[in-house]
Amino acid sequence: MDPFSAEGELLNIHNHFHQGQWQEVVDYDTAGLSPENALPARVLSLRAQIALGQAEDVIAEVQGEDEPALIAVGALAQLVAGNESEAVKTAEELAEVASDNATVQVLAGTVLQAAGKSEEALALLSQHQGNLEAVALIIQIHLEQNRTDLALKEVTAARRWAQDSLLVNLAESWVGLRVGGEKYQQAFYVFEELAQAPSTSSVQSLVSQAIAEIHLGRLEEAEAALQKAIEKDPKNAEAIVNTAVLTVISGKDPKDLISTLSSTAPDHVFLKDLEEKSALFDKAATKYSAKAAA
Repeated sequence: MDPFSAEGELLNIHNHFHQGQWQEVVDYDTAGLSPENALPARVLSLRAQIALGQAEDVIAEVQGEDEPALIAVGALAQLVAGNESEAVKTAEELAEVASDNATVQVLAGTVLQAAGKSEEALALLSQHQGNLEAVALIIQIHLEQNRTDLALKEVTAARRWAQDSLLVNLAESWVGLRVGGEKYQQAFYVFEELAQAPSTSSVQSLVSQAIAEIHLGRLEEAEAALQKAIEKDPKNAEAIVNTAVLTVISGKDPKDLISTLSSTAPDHVFLKDLEEKSALFDKAATKYSAKAAA
């Protein structure tokens, strides 16, 4: 196979993955790829299987592998399967012995961040050499830390050397949703293009479009996008969460949606946050009810 063609095939798989087209990644014909590209393609396929809820199958498939990238995939699968301590142990070991591996940086970094070890994750990710996925994850971590300034700095730097990259466009849009103002509309254009194009439309892109619509105050359009997302995947946690948020904004009761989320994704961070906020509210309410009783 022409090496330029092979590189293009791998880029197509990458783009499918980052657009949330998991099944397309799994089904992609990689028979003609070179040995150099075969491993990255396999890693993406395994990650797509994890995203499709097949973590246990992935754990079984990579068991006994000695390739750091595949061990990192196994750690991510363990995390998703609920074995956080084992996943973190493997991620920390990989960070010690294979920190220069691009897949290890991203997947071990993901595991460490999910376990609340943000500084360890950033230390590993910062060793990247032009790894756009590592940059994207660094940006996500900074946004979780409410350090929009640092996230914007990473986007600006990446834009200089990867100007036309899909990941850079997506990362810039994530930051734009946090910055606000005219950046809302710019982010919307990126997500809308992905959501509307038949070749790239996915639940992920539809949800992203809806989030931008909500920020722009276009609630009916946001509802339409989320309905499409849920039609595609009724159990998609992010679609359910953002529909619940939109329901509250619209002055309606999200109880049914919360119940659905509890049954489909009981460990979702939204539910944990809601539980914490409810407990704080109840605690505060007791002070006022005690005064009323007195």
